[in-house]
Amino acid sequence: MKEGRPIAAYVQAIDGSPLMPTRKKGKVRHLLKDGLATVVCRVPFTIRLTYETTRYVQKVSLGIDTGYGSVGLSATTGDGDGGGGGEVLYEEELTLRDDVKGNISTRAELRRGRRSRNTRYREARFDNRRTPEGWIPPSMSEKVDSHVSMVERAAAILPVSSITVEVGQFDMQLIRAQEEGLPAPEGRGYQSGPMAGYWNVREYVLYRDGHRCRNCGGRSGDRILQVHHLESRKTGGNSPGNLVTLCRTCHDGYHRGEVELKIRRARPMAAGTGTNIIGQRVYDILRERYGDEKVRLTRGYVTKMRRSEHGLEKTHCIDARCISGNPGAAPVEGTMYRSRKVACHTRSLHVMKTGKKGARRSKVASHKIGRSRFQRYDMVMHEGKECFISGSTGGRPVLKDIDWNRVTEKQSVNVKEIKFVRRMRNGIIIQKVK
Repeated sequence: MKEGRPIAAYVQAIDGSPLMPTRKKGKVRHLLKDGLATVVCRVPFTIRLTYETTRYVQKVSLGIDTGYGSVGLSATTGDGDGGGGGEVLYEEELTLRDDVKGNISTRAELRRGRRSRNTRYREARFDNRRTPEGWIPPSMSEKVDSHVSMVERAAAILPVSSITVEVGQFDMQLIRAQEEGLPAPEGRGYQSGPMAGYWNVREYVLYRDGHRCRNCGGRSGDRILQVHHLESRKTGGNSPGNLVTLCRTCHDGYHRGEVELKIRRARPMAAGTGTNIIGQRVYDILRERYGDEKVRLTRGYVTKMRRSEHGLEKTHCIDARCISGNPGAAPVEGTMYRSRKVACHTRSLHVMKTGKKGARRSKVASHKIGRSRFQRYDMVMHEGKECFISGSTGGRPVLKDIDWNRVTEKQSVNVKEIKFVRRMRNGIIIQKVK
């Protein structure tokens, strides 16, 4: 590969094993024209040879900047000792889904509603539900699977020799103690937590607030205390930071719109806790899949040190480049991609909101856009720009960019104004960044 020229295509051998990418656009055209190669994927552009060739490859280091909302990945060549040299072969920033928790909460609401409906009796399927070992919430599991599939996509087009994963190491109990003005935990204090010795979360919240209404301070004279969610249970959950003690008078007045609460919930800890869980789980899965010799672990302070030594800005892809061990690798044109994880299917049968006659409208809809051959999440060309079909109104597609912002002034466009480019695969929409 000649340095300085953009990558023309990623290359696979006849058996699908990855080779080094090529920068020779003319050679790629001749291979495809003569039937010596076939197109495997358009974005990123990948070809597979139909004849045997040499298997000489360089060492390629893969770095993964794990995260709760976005993930960075960088594949570089070089010694991997944290110095300069080498070049960037592939970089991708993936935006993860954030709607899984809301979908599960909506499903739980609908299931709880069955208790008050006159439906047929169904026998219990099982009465011994147990949480399996190593269980994590579905919202976390979705993010872990997205991390792993991101690595698999990169390993399918590049001969990856080593994988380095950054695992978070946030001390959540210390952060929470500092925000609440409590003493820093020490020794066994990390094993107990702030709710140790309390029967449930409600008892802890009442004790934390001194068994006094946080809004009126007891001036209403109402002795009945209740626990109020500052954000809805669906959004904020049942964590103590989302709960506050109110008297019944203030609580009822708030829900009637007569009382305004000036209390703000504590900063959510989901991102920090999730980063710790996701990073360790991704590292364990990759180590089991690719072997202990190929997968390594690193910490955030090492990434920060390498980024500062080379004077690099903080982005997910640059952090991943530092994690790969080659922070001084030279960026190459045509190697940066942005992607987004979207839902593959609609599992809900009906919408949550009922109609005028009390019936719920069906939520199961076809991915087809009107009577055309386009589908939802297809990549299309509109006025010389690549964009994606996010949905339709009246059979007309709605176009958005990779950041999920509408790209047209009108709400929708005519299907004759767009040209098909690529169909979504495995719930991932991806676009090259110029």
